[in-house]
Amino acid sequence: MIIDIALVKGLIAEQFPQWAHLPVTPVEPGGWDNRTFRLGTDMSVRLPSAEHYAAAVVKEQTWLPKIAPLLPLPIPSPLAMGGPGLGYPWKWSVYNWLPGEVACAGRINDMPRFAMELAAFLLALQRIDTADAPPAPTPPTPPTPPTPPTHRYRGGSLLIWDEQARAALTVLRDDIDVDAAAAIWQQALNAEITADPVWFHGDVAAGNLLVEDGELCAVIDFGGLAVGDPACDLAIAWKFFDASSRDIFRSAYGADDAMWARGRGWALWKAMIVVANLIETNTLEAGSAQYVLDELLGAS
Repeated sequence: MIIDIALVKGLIAEQFPQWAHLPVTPVEPGGWDNRTFRLGTDMSVRLPSAEHYAAAVVKEQTWLPKIAPLLPLPIPSPLAMGGPGLGYPWKWSVYNWLPGEVACAGRINDMPRFAMELAAFLLALQRIDTADAPPAPTPPTPPTPPTPPTHRYRGGSLLIWDEQARAALTVLRDDIDVDAAAAIWQQALNAEITADPVWFHGDVAAGNLLVEDGELCAVIDFGGLAVGDPACDLAIAWKFFDASSRDIFRSAYGADDAMWARGRGWALWKAMIVVANLIETNTLEAGSAQYVLDELLGAS
């Protein structure tokens, strides 16, 4: 499926003619699960890139307006929901435009403050009432091939990914300290989930954190939003922070040893399968995966 400017213009003209006069420009990076385009100056268009990502459209349309007032940072606000058309088969969304650039170390004035503000955002998300909320999805038992997309089944047990993680360890046996990696993975599997399920974002990564004037200004891409174990959101600690900022993030978040071990497991699993080339992935993830392994195995 080719998702380009011509398709977006056509869908807008067909379904939302009041906006047909506005320019459409691609956003870079445009996303992996979804393709994002700027519509005029104040809106964005977001189209799922495959069927297994399309279910998130209705979820975001339903829940983002409800949770936004309870969060300390802006998140996308749905303005309209489009449907299939012009050969495009799925629902899609129009959102408000959120200013800012994708987070990177060079754009952040104060990394410790950034770490504390991100922790505060995640804690605020967890405090939101979970009544009628979507639960973390669970895989079939046993899982059926092909391996499901990696954005799914977060918020649950890491055992779902044990076979894939062990396969990555085999592939990487000559490239990393597999004994240390296996120990981290086993610690994560042994770390029991004892707390009640809460809201989690599901894909806390640099590409989904926006920075303006050197500060965290918004959080985007809530396709993985659900209720379950929030340890998956802690993987950012190794994906983005150095040791000092990681300690500040953990302190502000208040993660106990078991949750921290599970978060470390989520980070390790994803980094290993990316470096081992066990999945297709996007440029941002591929570029950061080796950094994650270095952080995990250098000072686990």
